[in-house]
Amino acid sequence: AVDDADAAAARIRELGGTIHREPADIPGTGRFAIAADPQGAGFGILCPLPMDPAPPEGAGAWNQQKPGRGNWVELMSTDPVAGFDFYAALFGWQKGEAMDMGEMGSYQLFRHKGTDIGGMMGLMDAPAPNWLAYFGVDDLAATLEAIKAAGGSIVTGPHEVPGPALLAVARDPQGAHFAVVGPKPEG
Repeated sequence: AVDDADAAAARIRELGGTIHREPADIPGTGRFAIAADPQGAGFGILCPLPMDPAPPEGAGAWNQQKPGRGNWVELMSTDPVAGFDFYAALFGWQKGEAMDMGEMGSYQLFRHKGTDIGGMMGLMDAPAPNWLAYFGVDDLAATLEAIKAAGGSIVTGPHEVPGPALLAVARDPQGAHFAVVGPKPEG
């Protein structure tokens, strides 16, 4: 989310990014643009229209405490250090903890408004720089079955991650990748 889509698009260009879709209005929603960072990872910006009445706190698409909502984003980049600098200048993100992943490099957490919201790392085996969205779920095993029943596939996982939690990366029927993460079952 941005306060001004046109100003954000201009700032993206100033910082070395690319605008693939110039700012435009979505009736009843807001003004958006589609961009890429200097390494080529695509992302969108949106300046939402005010809502009347305003939705309750935590009712949006991003909520790390509610299933079915976005709760983490991960950047795989040819230059994650430059990537962090770009997004920090654009969105005001701050560095969190960095985790050494050995030969794979460092996994740099980043924060927004004091809360860790994602991580950045090297390209690893991704074919191009990209963002991976994570969605929270209550029951990972049931969600993986639902993904397969809807025509999607599981790319990797489940894997245990700090939390303790389990995550899996999936692909929808059109080929888009996403991740799901949920609590590790007890026992």
